[in-house]
Amino acid sequence: MKKILAFVLAAVMMLSFAACGSNEPAEGENGGAEVTVGSALEIIEKVWAEFGEDEKFFAMGGDYDNMVDGAPGTVTNADFMTSTLLVPAGTEVIEAASLVHGMNLNSFTCGAFKVADAKAFAETMHEAIASNQWMCGFPDKMVIATFGSEYVLVSFGINDAMNPFEEKLTAVYPEAEIVYSEAIA
Repeated sequence: MKKILAFVLAAVMMLSFAACGSNEPAEGENGGAEVTVGSALEIIEKVWAEFGEDEKFFAMGGDYDNMVDGAPGTVTNADFMTSTLLVPAGTEVIEAASLVHGMNLNSFTCGAFKVADAKAFAETMHEAIASNQWMCGFPDKMVIATFGSEYVLVSFGINDAMNPFEEKLTAVYPEAEIVYSEAIA
């Protein structure tokens, strides 16, 4: 009887240890790994949807050909990407979306991009924003986040717009990697 009881207790302990597997993220989760994203537009839409009506500012999305009032929109125009979103000319972008302040781009500008190499694109955009010659107001902060290996969100603007945006971004996408969150000097 003692042997049976010992065997049952040992089996219960083995099962309980098996049930207490590691809580470490699997490869492909967190820490710059893959994040489930459907499109560049979806990234901005989900973050913008977290803003209450009293928190939203006058904004427009898209580009010259795809303008959307009050919401993010798709970007297909390369000149718009260069002039407004500061993507260096000739940089390959597979897909893009934007949301910008309706009165002053330096108050808030956001672009989401699908690219071949998110880390390299994030570095390129960091350099482009840091070295930009600003006119008509100076943005306070930039935030650049990667969503796995293909998607990047780039935003810059005044602290009053950027701080709530970054807060909502990290709440909606906790697994995204904030590559840069810094003052623009």
